[in-house]
Amino acid sequence: MGKGEETKQAIVDQALELASTVGLEKLTIGTLAGATGMSKSGLFAHFRSKEQLQLQVLVQARQRFIDIVIAPALKKPRGEARLRAIFETSVKQWEEDLPGGCIFHAVSAELDDRPGPARDYLVDTQRDFADTLRRAAEIAIEEGEFRKGLDLDQFVFELGAITAGYHHSGRLLGDPDAEQRARDMFEGLLARSH
Repeated sequence: MGKGEETKQAIVDQALELASTVGLEKLTIGTLAGATGMSKSGLFAHFRSKEQLQLQVLVQARQRFIDIVIAPALKKPRGEARLRAIFETSVKQWEEDLPGGCIFHAVSAELDDRPGPARDYLVDTQRDFADTLRRAAEIAIEEGEFRKGLDLDQFVFELGAITAGYHHSGRLLGDPDAEQRARDMFEGLLARSH
């Protein structure tokens, strides 16, 4: 990676941290210039538009999610152990990686009604994650750990609802029991899946 790419990577990392707390809409070349101490023209040379900056932030967030959550989980045994690893790292390392918690939860409400490349990319990212969860649950069925006939779409929906509820209760409401509640719900989901 050349110096220019290293600089851009550092800028995108800073932008991702900023976006986790202020959202994508308030992430502009101007706000990023203030946060990084760089000039607007210097940042403009890297991104060309607010839209490109926002898209690069989501691309970086996806890669970080893969590095923190998915890649370590894929090293676990196939089946339930892999799903447990995904859940555990989603709740702990991923939720704590950025100052605003999960960037995908943070920007979902912001982008859900706003068409454009950032929303499209976020939707693709979330669908890919749902497919990863669905495949992990399928493998658990193949391994004999989950029952045959398990509604995989319902399983993925409930697992997503658990992590969304954890983010909402823990971050927004400050519920000190949010993590334990999420863990209890996850264990209940697994028990119903056997």
